[in-house]
Amino acid sequence: MSRGVDEEKRATLRRFAALGAATPLVGLGSDDSDEGRNRSDVRDAIVGYLGTTPGAHFSKIRDDLKLGTGETQHHLRRLLSDGVIESRRDGDYRRFFPADRFSAFEQVALGYLRRNTPRGMLVELLRDPDATGSDLAAALDVSRATVSAYATELDDAGLLTREDGYAVVAPESVITLLIRYADSFGPDAVEFAADADRLIRFDP
Repeated sequence: MSRGVDEEKRATLRRFAALGAATPLVGLGSDDSDEGRNRSDVRDAIVGYLGTTPGAHFSKIRDDLKLGTGETQHHLRRLLSDGVIESRRDGDYRRFFPADRFSAFEQVALGYLRRNTPRGMLVELLRDPDATGSDLAAALDVSRATVSAYATELDDAGLLTREDGYAVVAPESVITLLIRYADSFGPDAVEFAADADRLIRFDP
Protein backbone atom coordinates (compact mmCIF):
# COMPACT_ATOMS: atom_id res chain seq x y z
CA MET A 1 0.00 0.00 0.00
CA SER A 2 1.38 3.41 -0.95
CA ARG A 3 1.89 6.03 1.71
CA GLY A 4 -0.79 8.23 0.10
CA VAL A 5 -3.41 5.49 0.25
CA ASP A 6 -2.38 4.56 3.80
CA GLU A 7 -2.76 8.15 5.00
CA GLU A 8 -6.13 8.41 3.27
CA LYS A 9 -7.27 5.25 5.05
CA ARG A 10 -6.07 6.57 8.41
CA ALA A 11 -7.92 9.85 7.90
CA THR A 12 -11.11 7.99 6.95
CA LEU A 13 -10.87 5.70 9.98
CA ARG A 14 -10.20 8.61 12.34
CA ARG A 15 -13.21 10.51 11.01
CA PHE A 16 -15.64 7.66 11.60
CA ALA A 17 -13.92 6.42 14.77
CA ALA A 18 -14.74 9.75 16.40
CA LEU A 19 -18.41 8.90 15.90
CA GLY A 20 -18.09 5.27 16.99
CA ALA A 21 -15.95 5.80 20.08
CA ALA A 22 -19.01 6.75 22.14
CA THR A 23 -20.21 3.13 21.98
CA PRO A 24 -18.78 1.53 25.15
CA LEU A 25 -18.68 -2.07 23.90
CA VAL A 26 -16.50 -1.33 20.88
CA GLY A 27 -13.20 -1.24 22.71
CA LEU A 28 -13.75 -4.36 24.80
CA GLY A 29 -10.86 -6.76 24.61
CA SER A 30 -8.44 -4.28 23.08
CA ASP A 31 -5.01 -3.76 24.63
CA ASP A 32 -2.55 -0.88 24.92
CA SER A 33 -0.23 -2.05 22.14
CA ASP A 34 -0.16 -0.38 18.74
CA GLU A 35 -1.89 -3.41 17.27
CA GLY A 36 -4.56 -3.34 19.97
CA ARG A 37 -5.24 0.35 19.45
CA ASN A 38 -5.46 -0.20 15.70
CA ARG A 39 -8.04 -2.98 16.19
CA SER A 40 -10.09 -0.69 18.40
CA ASP A 41 -9.80 2.20 15.93
CA VAL A 42 -11.12 0.03 13.10
CA ARG A 43 -14.05 -1.24 15.17
CA ASP A 44 -14.85 2.30 16.33
CA ALA A 45 -14.76 3.42 12.70
CA ILE A 46 -17.15 0.65 11.59
CA VAL A 47 -19.59 1.52 14.36
CA GLY A 48 -19.37 5.22 13.55
CA TYR A 49 -19.84 4.49 9.87
CA LEU A 50 -22.93 2.35 10.48
CA GLY A 51 -24.34 5.11 12.68
CA THR A 52 -24.42 7.37 9.63
CA THR A 53 -24.93 4.67 6.96
CA PRO A 54 -27.21 2.03 8.51
CA GLY A 55 -28.04 -0.85 6.19
CA ALA A 56 -24.70 -0.77 4.38
CA HIS A 57 -23.61 -4.15 3.05
CA PHE A 58 -20.18 -5.76 3.41
CA SER A 59 -18.57 -4.44 0.22
CA LYS A 60 -19.71 -0.88 0.85
CA ILE A 61 -18.32 -0.91 4.40
CA ARG A 62 -15.02 -2.35 3.17
CA ASP A 63 -14.65 0.06 0.27
CA ASP A 64 -15.83 3.24 1.99
CA LEU A 65 -13.53 2.63 4.98
CA LYS A 66 -10.69 1.48 2.68
CA LEU A 67 -10.27 -1.81 4.57
CA GLY A 68 -9.10 -5.20 3.35
CA THR A 69 -11.60 -8.02 2.87
CA GLY A 70 -10.18 -10.16 5.68
CA GLU A 71 -9.85 -7.14 7.95
CA THR A 72 -13.50 -6.22 7.40
CA GLN A 73 -14.69 -9.78 7.97
CA HIS A 74 -12.73 -10.06 11.22
CA HIS A 75 -13.99 -6.84 12.76
CA LEU A 76 -17.60 -7.33 11.68
CA ARG A 77 -17.58 -10.80 13.26
CA ARG A 78 -16.20 -9.35 16.48
CA LEU A 79 -18.76 -6.55 16.60
CA LEU A 80 -21.59 -8.99 15.91
CA SER A 81 -20.31 -11.31 18.65
CA ASP A 82 -20.09 -8.42 21.12
CA GLY A 83 -23.65 -7.36 20.32
CA VAL A 84 -22.60 -3.91 19.14
CA ILE A 85 -24.07 -4.37 15.65
CA GLU A 86 -26.60 -6.69 14.06
CA SER A 87 -27.21 -7.88 10.52
CA ARG A 88 -30.07 -8.85 8.25
CA ARG A 89 -30.09 -10.83 5.01
CA ASP A 90 -31.38 -8.83 2.03
CA GLY A 91 -31.37 -10.98 -1.09
CA ASP A 92 -27.73 -11.43 -2.12
CA TYR A 93 -26.57 -8.97 0.54
CA ARG A 94 -26.13 -9.03 4.27
CA ARG A 95 -26.78 -5.58 5.67
CA PHE A 96 -25.43 -4.26 8.96
CA PHE A 97 -26.99 -1.94 11.54
CA PRO A 98 -26.19 -0.54 14.97
CA ALA A 99 -27.72 -2.96 17.49
CA ASP A 100 -31.20 -2.30 18.90
CA ARG A 101 -31.75 0.93 16.99
CA PHE A 102 -34.10 -0.02 14.16
CA SER A 103 -37.29 -2.05 13.97
CA ALA A 104 -37.57 -4.91 11.50
CA PHE A 105 -39.65 -2.66 9.22
CA GLU A 106 -37.00 0.08 9.35
CA GLN A 107 -34.21 -2.38 8.58
CA VAL A 108 -36.08 -3.65 5.53
CA ALA A 109 -36.84 -0.08 4.45
CA LEU A 110 -33.21 0.98 4.81
CA GLY A 111 -32.11 -1.98 2.70
CA TYR A 112 -34.38 -0.95 -0.17
CA LEU A 113 -33.53 2.73 0.22
CA ARG A 114 -29.91 1.76 -0.46
CA ARG A 115 -30.91 0.39 -3.89
CA ASN A 116 -31.27 3.04 -6.60
CA THR A 117 -34.47 2.02 -8.39
CA PRO A 118 -36.52 0.99 -5.34
CA ARG A 119 -35.43 4.20 -3.57
CA GLY A 120 -36.39 6.23 -6.63
CA MET A 121 -39.82 4.59 -6.73
CA LEU A 122 -40.45 5.28 -3.05
CA VAL A 123 -39.29 8.89 -3.40
CA GLU A 124 -41.52 9.48 -6.42
CA LEU A 125 -44.53 7.93 -4.70
CA LEU A 126 -43.96 10.03 -1.59
CA ARG A 127 -43.87 13.13 -3.78
CA ASP A 128 -46.89 12.05 -5.82
CA PRO A 129 -49.06 9.32 -4.26
CA ASP A 130 -51.11 9.16 -7.47
CA ALA A 131 -48.12 8.24 -9.66
CA THR A 132 -48.74 5.25 -11.92
CA GLY A 133 -46.31 2.59 -13.00
CA SER A 134 -45.81 4.45 -16.28
CA ASP A 135 -45.16 7.69 -14.39
CA LEU A 136 -42.51 5.96 -12.26
CA ALA A 137 -40.86 4.39 -15.30
CA ALA A 138 -40.66 7.77 -17.04
CA ALA A 139 -39.35 9.59 -13.94
CA LEU A 140 -36.65 6.98 -13.30
CA ASP A 141 -35.83 6.27 -16.95
CA VAL A 142 -36.41 2.53 -16.56
CA SER A 143 -38.78 0.13 -18.26
CA ARG A 144 -42.33 -0.44 -17.10
CA ALA A 145 -41.37 -4.09 -16.54
CA THR A 146 -38.57 -2.99 -14.16
CA VAL A 147 -41.03 -0.90 -12.15
CA SER A 148 -43.47 -3.81 -12.02
CA ALA A 149 -40.77 -6.24 -10.83
CA TYR A 150 -39.58 -3.92 -8.06
CA ALA A 151 -43.17 -3.11 -7.08
CA THR A 152 -43.70 -6.83 -6.50
CA GLU A 153 -40.54 -6.96 -4.36
CA LEU A 154 -41.56 -3.91 -2.35
CA ASP A 155 -45.04 -5.34 -1.87
CA ASP A 156 -43.64 -8.67 -0.67
CA ALA A 157 -41.30 -6.78 1.68
CA GLY A 158 -44.22 -4.88 3.22
CA LEU A 159 -43.14 -1.45 1.96
CA LEU A 160 -45.72 -0.99 -0.79
CA THR A 161 -49.36 -1.87 -1.37
CA ARG A 162 -50.89 -2.38 -4.82
CA GLU A 163 -54.56 -2.66 -3.95
CA ASP A 164 -55.55 0.62 -5.62
CA GLY A 165 -52.51 1.81 -7.54
CA TYR A 166 -49.24 2.05 -5.63
CA ALA A 167 -49.04 3.32 -2.04
CA VAL A 168 -46.08 3.49 0.35
CA VAL A 169 -46.65 1.68 3.65
CA ALA A 170 -45.95 3.76 6.79
CA PRO A 171 -44.92 6.77 4.68
CA GLU A 172 -43.91 8.95 7.62
CA SER A 173 -41.44 6.31 8.81
CA VAL A 174 -39.93 6.06 5.34
CA ILE A 175 -39.77 9.86 5.04
CA THR A 176 -38.00 10.07 8.41
CA LEU A 177 -35.35 7.56 7.30
CA LEU A 178 -34.88 9.38 3.99
CA ILE A 179 -34.38 12.71 5.73
CA ARG A 180 -32.17 11.46 8.57
CA TYR A 181 -29.77 9.53 6.33
CA ALA A 182 -30.21 11.48 3.07
CA ASP A 183 -26.49 12.17 2.62
CA SER A 184 -25.74 8.44 2.69
CA PHE A 185 -28.30 7.55 -0.01
CA GLY A 186 -27.68 9.83 -2.96
CA PRO A 187 -28.58 13.12 -4.63
CA ASP A 188 -32.24 12.13 -5.08
CA ALA A 189 -32.62 11.63 -1.33
CA VAL A 190 -30.81 14.89 -0.56
CA GLU A 191 -33.11 16.76 -2.94
CA PHE A 192 -36.15 15.06 -1.41
CA ALA A 193 -35.03 15.91 2.13
CA ALA A 194 -34.64 19.58 1.22
CA ASP A 195 -38.37 20.01 0.67
CA ALA A 196 -39.84 17.10 2.64
CA ASP A 197 -41.14 19.12 5.60
CA ARG A 198 -44.47 19.61 3.86
CA LEU A 199 -44.91 15.84 3.52
CA ILE A 200 -44.76 15.10 7.25
CA ARG A 201 -47.95 15.33 9.28
CA PHE A 202 -47.72 15.98 12.99
CA ASP A 203 -50.37 15.05 15.56
CA PRO A 204 -49.77 17.35 18.56
